[in-house]
Amino acid sequence: MENTTNHSRPNKKRKTGQNPETTFLVNLQSCSKSKDLQTAISLYESALSQNLRLSLHHFNAILYLCSNFITDPSSKDSAIDYGFRVFNHMLLSNVNPNEASVTAVTRLAAGRKDGCYAFELIKRMNKEFNIVPRLRTYDPALFCFCENLEAEKAYEVEEHMGLMGLSLEEPEIAALLKVSSETGRGERVYGYLQKLRNGGGCASEETGRVIEDWFCGEKGSEVQGVSCDVGMLKEAILKNGGGWHGMGWIGEGKWLVKRGIVDEIGKCCCGEQLCCVDTDDMETERFAQSIAGLAMEREVKANFREFQNKCQMEQSFKGSVFDIGWIGWKNMVIMKLFWMELILGSTNRTLLREDSAFLRLYT
Repeated sequence: MENTTNHSRPNKKRKTGQNPETTFLVNLQSCSKSKDLQTAISLYESALSQNLRLSLHHFNAILYLCSNFITDPSSKDSAIDYGFRVFNHMLLSNVNPNEASVTAVTRLAAGRKDGCYAFELIKRMNKEFNIVPRLRTYDPALFCFCENLEAEKAYEVEEHMGLMGLSLEEPEIAALLKVSSETGRGERVYGYLQKLRNGGGCASEETGRVIEDWFCGEKGSEVQGVSCDVGMLKEAILKNGGGWHGMGWIGEGKWLVKRGIVDEIGKCCCGEQLCCVDTDDMETERFAQSIAGLAMEREVKANFREFQNKCQMEQSFKGSVFDIGWIGWKNMVIMKLFWMELILGSTNRTLLREDSAFLRLYT
């Protein structure tokens, strides 16, 4: 009997034809993956000759490619020039840039050591197009100023970053620390060291070298510190949670800097035991307010505020310890026991050790 079964492959749906703009974008994305700037430029020129309608994605793809070649000595200058040409065409075509566009152009500006243009562009784009910059948007301008030892301009960028609600991370702090160190701004150095400390993590080897260079250099030894007795230092250390005094540079003269190794229990090879730093007064107050706000929000009978007011008037409550476990949150109960000092006012801390001030760099 003749086999009439059809063994042919099922017909696949044919891809719909792409319009020229989509084809151009796909080809640009391919050039981005392969880092082929010359082909991307040829495609761009061809698109212009065909009067294609270019979108934000087209412009950003070219800008991104150009900004990636600012470290290539053979292509740097042409990539920067072409990138600015594309950006100007973008604005003339009434295509509104976004944060990625601005970031790419700030990198181009930093590539030709023009941090001022990069910084002004960020401010102008924020004002004209309401573009909210990110940390990466500021980095080219900030690092450019730091490398050129233009400390005051770098501080302006930092201030503007704060206005935008951005927090510095280690690379930015290290750059500001370095320019402050090399220009002899001791108070700034102290401030950025505290920012690193507040980060709570381990600094990189590169950041460690920046710190070490400051303390081993002449500018570090020339800083005139304040004079205070041991009692004042201990009081300040206790107030700040232990481990640091926060009073700025103390004394004068050269620093004794050594490298050491810390074991798993926090003991240094020099014999010193690292201590755990408690929260300072400001951090304690913020935590207290958040807990108090949560309690008042969840309290059905609304008597927590009355209890709070009574405790604030009764000084004998200060220093007490409260169990605030079993906190209800919506439909679940957080069964976690918190032990904390009274959150309703300032507290007095007592530590079971005496802290001595010393400097040691750990790797």
